[in-house]
Amino acid sequence: MNRRRQKKLSKRLVEAATFGDSDEINALLRAGAGPEAGDTEGTTPLYAASVHGAADNVLCLLKAGASPDTESGRGAEGTPLCAAACWGHTETVRALLAHGADPDLREDHGTGRSPLAWAMTGPHPETIALLLAAGARPYDHAA
Repeated sequence: MNRRRQKKLSKRLVEAATFGDSDEINALLRAGAGPEAGDTEGTTPLYAASVHGAADNVLCLLKAGASPDTESGRGAEGTPLCAAACWGHTETVRALLAHGADPDLREDHGTGRSPLAWAMTGPHPETIALLLAAGARPYDHAA
């Protein structure tokens, strides 16, 4: 597949992960879109789905091989779990943890906030409880 087509597929997959449904995502994956390929801004499909709380899309991408811990963007984004935790998307957090997301993985290549720190920025007690049950360390929230 040529590079231009791959870029278009990646852009469409990020859009589908954000606004579409799993049928659209599966069609793009069958057409050759990579489940971890970022768009021109570096946004990964899994991050896009996670930040919007699209748990079905998250599950679809994880099943297609997207890593739950791949950082997204070029400094303005982070990990899928941090994105979901920040907004209190409990079902998305649950899906990411069930597929091996590290509950202590800080964004910004290990120097930023942890998922727990993000969850604690809002009124998200259920998300905080999920992260703690998954082994997130409370003292890691200081970043």
